[in-house]
Amino acid sequence: MGGGIQRAIPGLAGRRAPMRPRQCPTGLRRPTGLLPRLTGLLGLLGVLGGLLLGCAAGTATAPGASSTSAGPGAAAAGSSAAPNARGTAPNAGGAVPGRTASCPAPSPNTPGVSESRLPLRSLCALPPEATQVWRTIEAGGRLAYSRDGIVFNNAERVLPTHPRGYYHEYTVPTPGSRDRGARRLVTGQGHEVYYTGDHYASFFVVDPTASARN
Repeated sequence: MGGGIQRAIPGLAGRRAPMRPRQCPTGLRRPTGLLPRLTGLLGLLGVLGGLLLGCAAGTATAPGASSTSAGPGAAAAGSSAAPNARGTAPNAGGAVPGRTASCPAPSPNTPGVSESRLPLRSLCALPPEATQVWRTIEAGGRLAYSRDGIVFNNAERVLPTHPRGYYHEYTVPTPGSRDRGARRLVTGQGHEVYYTGDHYASFFVVDPTASARN
């Protein structure tokens, strides 16, 4: 029958209907080039993730390294500064804290210690000018200033209270100062010797027998 139809319709014989390409529905079309783009994006994200992890690891390591390297130095600084802080007396005006082998310790029975309850120092632990002034006083020599030997009134009430005329003061020269400076030796009638390096604001009891060994 098919052959009869072809013969009945002229020109139909030998012709074939053209094949149309299949078309997918619009919503099911395969996106062209999307997969390579996604692959490249994932690769880029992987690289960025690796970099971020590396930075985080370096940041976490840095504080430990710095604390490890700085720790001993800080500890050393602290250990060296602590003795100075402990050795600094209330009156830091020129007194030399601590003693050396040539500077003996002061006697706890030094006059003025129990009565005043002030810090005790050896004469050799004071500035060397204090030793020179004390030796001049003991020898009855001539002192540098006309006011040396005047009555000390103890107006600040730092020293034990006694009648006027009990204390006398002497200048301890300060190198480079244009005037008498702030350093004094104050002697009492009970054989007390006191030293101030800040113009009577604070005092040490001085053991004049504890002098440097030559």
